[in-house]
Amino acid sequence: MSYTELKREVYEANMELDKRKLVTYTFGNVSQIDRAKSVVAIKPSGVPYEDLKVDDIVIVDLENNIVEGSLNPSSDTKTHTYLYREWSDIGGVTHTHSTYATAWAQAQIAIPCLGTTQADYVYGEIPCAAVMSDERIKGDYEEETGAQIVECFGDRSPNESPMVIVAGHAPFTWGKDAAKSVYHAVLLEEIARMAYLTKTLTPEIAALKQGLVDKHYLRKHGKDAYYGQK
Repeated sequence: MSYTELKREVYEANMELDKRKLVTYTFGNVSQIDRAKSVVAIKPSGVPYEDLKVDDIVIVDLENNIVEGSLNPSSDTKTHTYLYREWSDIGGVTHTHSTYATAWAQAQIAIPCLGTTQADYVYGEIPCAAVMSDERIKGDYEEETGAQIVECFGDRSPNESPMVIVAGHAPFTWGKDAAKSVYHAVLLEEIARMAYLTKTLTPEIAALKQGLVDKHYLRKHGKDAYYGQK
């Protein structure tokens, strides 16, 4: 069974993450799932982006067993596969430690929707998953990270906010494929920067009124969306 195209797409998505300057050294990884084959392609652990090659991309199954590849997969693989198992309509996952999004995560604060830029892509706030308990830290840490992200969303669709920050840790984003998950990582960093600057200028600023949130989100994502070309 060939995974050449899947590995190429994941390689290119990882390199885009580096190109957009959202990673420092080896901080970050991107994956993509092939649901028909029940496998995930992901960046290998600890390999610098300047050294990364298509053939280095590792193929794992949804139980985290290596299917193809001579390198160890990302240490965050279990978080990625957990999200794929729980959310059947996502196709790509990105994890970074980008500066502004990580700052919000370290402050343990959900990113409020302060303007229409965020509302264009996220229906409301960008959630912050809870600080992990000692018991969960001592368990299967990466698996538990995925569980905390899913628990944080509750009944909320992951499509309403294709991004999350994990308290004390960093952001994760997702989309229909690896490229879209990177796109959302870029957006998240810019939104986080804008929100930080807004709160710095006006600490008491309230969240954007719901009518504007509805208008901007639904004109792009609702059943009557009209933004862009058909």
